[in-house]
Amino acid sequence: MDLGLKGKVVLISGSYRGTGAGTAKVLATEGAIVAIHGHQEGQASAVADEIRLGGGEAIEVHGSLLTTDGVENIVSDVEHRCGPVEVLVNNYGAPAKTNWSDPAELWHEAWETNVVSGVRLTQRVLPSMKERGWGRIIFLGTVGTEKPGKENPDYYASKAALPVAVRSLAKDLNGTGITANLISPGIIATHEVREMLEKRASRHNVEGWEQVQRWAIENVTPNLTGRIPEPHDIGRYVAFLASEAAWHITGADFKADGGTIDT
Repeated sequence: MDLGLKGKVVLISGSYRGTGAGTAKVLATEGAIVAIHGHQEGQASAVADEIRLGGGEAIEVHGSLLTTDGVENIVSDVEHRCGPVEVLVNNYGAPAKTNWSDPAELWHEAWETNVVSGVRLTQRVLPSMKERGWGRIIFLGTVGTEKPGKENPDYYASKAALPVAVRSLAKDLNGTGITANLISPGIIATHEVREMLEKRASRHNVEGWEQVQRWAIENVTPNLTGRIPEPHDIGRYVAFLASEAAWHITGADFKADGGTIDT
């Protein structure tokens, strides 16, 4: 199935590693021109180089998502080198390993990181999307907002705002040809997650990723599919929502969790 992404200019925040990097590689395979974002200069080079070596098109961009000037520099760089952003993937977000005894001021940081950074990028790219009458805005959330633990309350509370924000944005974009959607994954087998699960499983004499994955699903993060998705799996969902085939889908929150919230 041709998703019609060849030549589309895509910006993915925080795509120098993890789910963002996996998503970038999938979109590049579909023929998109992908802007790989890192916070510091050179941070995104490895992912961009890998895509180019594989025959895809990618550039590296860097800058802060926590200031208007930083976002302006990032998007202007993409526009100058590739053209207007046609698909924006607001992938960036991070927990701060907080708990309820930490200062309340930290909640402001979580809001900036997990919500406002995406709002800034969205506001910056929307005018050119509206001029062309086509665009895709895709946020990455988490199903953890529906089953939060006692740790990282600021992270889960901020991420819980995304479904509401996306539905509001979709209504604001009524009739423009631009869609806005959210993908809310469960646990993803990024490098960091693999290391964490392998370390925990080793205490029970469980070795090897296939065995670790099975142990984790039985004891740590149950789901109904019996597998933990890789970053590129989430990238495939992003690719579909970015495509012309998904023209009638907007304001949606896709739970890519293998049934986690029902287990």
